[in-house]
Amino acid sequence: MVNAAETDQLRSALLAEAERLGFAAIGIASAQDDPVRIDRLEAWLGDGRHGSMQWMEDRADVRRGPQSMWPEANSVIALGMSYAPPDDPLALEAHPEKGRISVYARGKDYHDTVKKRLKALARWLVAQQPDSELKVFVDTAPVMEKPLGEAAGIGWQGKHTNLVSRDEGNWLFLGAIYTTIAFTADDPHQDRCGSCNACQQACPTDAFPAPYQLDARRCISYLTIEHKGPIAEEFRAALGNRIYGCDDCLAVCPWNKFAQTAASHADFLPRAELVAPRLNDLLQLDDAGFRKLFSGSPIKRIGRDRFVRNCLYAAGNSASADLAEPVAALLDDPDPAVKDAAQWAQARLKQSGLKAET
Repeated sequence: MVNAAETDQLRSALLAEAERLGFAAIGIASAQDDPVRIDRLEAWLGDGRHGSMQWMEDRADVRRGPQSMWPEANSVIALGMSYAPPDDPLALEAHPEKGRISVYARGKDYHDTVKKRLKALARWLVAQQPDSELKVFVDTAPVMEKPLGEAAGIGWQGKHTNLVSRDEGNWLFLGAIYTTIAFTADDPHQDRCGSCNACQQACPTDAFPAPYQLDARRCISYLTIEHKGPIAEEFRAALGNRIYGCDDCLAVCPWNKFAQTAASHADFLPRAELVAPRLNDLLQLDDAGFRKLFSGSPIKRIGRDRFVRNCLYAAGNSASADLAEPVAALLDDPDPAVKDAAQWAQARLKQSGLKAET
């Protein structure tokens, strides 16, 4: 049995080791399920705001909380790794002939980088406490990382529902370690949004029905990444030139100006070819070209068809005559969603040409 003094000593060493491994934020929360978090999850799912993400509903029983998944857990170690961008994520809005890719996806797949360091921290922790058990999670497991991060004191869930840190802004990749070690929990972080509603006003598709609430069915990140098939016409113009994800609500958060660190790992730095890619080039990608370009990137998981579909919507919004030819080449694409998007884009470009002439 580990006494309180030994646990406190281990905790201090844990914080130092996490920092050495590149984590910008670390806190500890109780592993007990929280009825408030459970109610919010059930209400969100009950309203259908998860859209077609059926996997969230299918595993809701274990997503409810740490001990719902693993009853033996006593503590949650919540960690964040900074991916703060070196440039303005909104700058490409003024260049509609180029595609906007969400900051998190312009480098290597963060799942691999964060999980590698979480596992290193887990190995270190087991070496200190060989009788302890733990589980490591990065995003793909049924874990509510953002509420747990708030409970662990590393930030708070802002009005855009993402975690905001006073020290790192809202550019944090989150991970968690569930452990049988009974650490003393940190105090939950207080909400620091105040009267600010910049993120709500920045959303191009009005995806926030109220502060602290997100309807994924209207979110550009969901529409361009998770949604299969044609995107509803009511959202297509609002996509602008966003071809994978959306950073608008994150980019306008005023807490970003207090961020103390840039991206904490070279893997998170943007690949040159993904900073401002030309739509003309992207529209010509076949499956092999897509796989080659996005090897090692999280973008690869959505496949060529869905990605080109997104690029076609961006082309239709570009008012660029230079994109008429690559759009026309996709009018007979075998994928129905790509074909539909090409028809829409062609009609939009023709309409833009008519307006320009008048």
